[in-house]
Amino acid sequence: MKQKIVIIGGGAAGPKITAKLLRTTKFESQIDLYTDEEIISYSACGMPYFIEGLIENSERLIVRTPQHFEEKGANIHLNKRCIKIIPEEKKIIVQDTKTFETEYVQYDKLAIATGARPFIPQIQNMNLANIFTLRKLQDAINIKNAMKGAKKAVIVGGGYIGIEMLEAFAANGLDVTLIESSQHILPVFDEDFSEKIKEKILELTKDSYKVNIVTADSVVSFEGDGKLQKVITSKGQIFDADIAVVAAGVVPNTEIARDAGIELGIKNAIRVSSRMETSIKDIYAAGDCIENFHIVSRQPAWVPLGSSANKEGRCAAINIANEYDAFPGILGSSVTKFMKLTMSFTGLNERDARKSGFDPISATVTQKDRAGYMPEARGITLKLVADCRSEKILGAQAIGEGDADKRINTVASAITSDLKVSDLFNLDMTYAPPFSTAVDALLSAAMVIYNDLHKCP
Repeated sequence: MKQKIVIIGGGAAGPKITAKLLRTTKFESQIDLYTDEEIISYSACGMPYFIEGLIENSERLIVRTPQHFEEKGANIHLNKRCIKIIPEEKKIIVQDTKTFETEYVQYDKLAIATGARPFIPQIQNMNLANIFTLRKLQDAINIKNAMKGAKKAVIVGGGYIGIEMLEAFAANGLDVTLIESSQHILPVFDEDFSEKIKEKILELTKDSYKVNIVTADSVVSFEGDGKLQKVITSKGQIFDADIAVVAAGVVPNTEIARDAGIELGIKNAIRVSSRMETSIKDIYAAGDCIENFHIVSRQPAWVPLGSSANKEGRCAAINIANEYDAFPGILGSSVTKFMKLTMSFTGLNERDARKSGFDPISATVTQKDRAGYMPEARGITLKLVADCRSEKILGAQAIGEGDADKRINTVASAITSDLKVSDLFNLDMTYAPPFSTAVDALLSAAMVIYNDLHKCP
């Protein structure tokens, strides 16, 4: 007899669960996916580049259409929001977002993939026209349309989305101010790197663009007559603005899980096993709504990334289908860009390594990403972090106009393989002048740390 699998959420993890279950031919099931949006399975990470104009049509961000899934045998229910889970009856209550009618839906197994939503700071007059958040595809379309008639923009938040929107607005000729409440932008990096990133962004934009970065200040009020005109900060700074994007982070959508008695963890994300099982039998969860296990710190973490959501969705589907898979955890590996500048990260920075009980030692090197005499050679600055006592590699961060992310991917592989510093600098990495220096920046950093290990207490 077919099992009825119900999936809540149509972002990254929900469609991934659906797609994997459809490919698992030995498992006979009826699959029903419910989403409160009008589309499913799209690349949210590509939205800033659509706004910028690098992607002409928003439809190119759609990975799979509802029709694609329905042709394969799944039932896709658009504009349907799950408002309650009743585990003892194995039912959910779904509400139509247009008619507000509700219905009960039975399940044998349930997958929660409700994702995350923008965090909205306490700012007055958030309801003025031309103030946006960026989480759904329609948000991107609305921002792109509003941008066409704007001259000055303000971005609230200096994380990845904030930096990507800074590029999008600047590239379209807007006068842009980014306001970050912390001392530094991109706080996932160590402070020295965050400062280097800020300096590089201002250097790249000083001649042809109007870009301003404000740190250690926060937006307290938007002002305007029905439509945004000014932005006021806690320090009394006033910025003219025709459009604003609030990109102050996200929070997990876990209220229905909490109300159903499902155990939550860090940041109120859903606590799951390595098999994506929640604390209630036959209920699984994946994606931005779940707590992660950090491979380096060995502690719970919440790092919402599309790459992890896809892997978690696959893992959930395998276990829902009565097979076995275990998700090992995350490193928080990430990369973004601002014009020519690449910024990439994995593992722990020095600050978090210390908080996690390690005794970190680091090395920072700046050199070309390939032989200096090659015309394509570009600079990168790389910081490698290791533990003094164990020589364990803890993390790395790299920035530059060269191939910074290539080095970070190597470090992610090294950490996952539990390599020590000496193992890393002895890696037989490829070399040819168009691709790297004879001693790569990453190996140089590993050598510096290895030579300095005798200084450890």
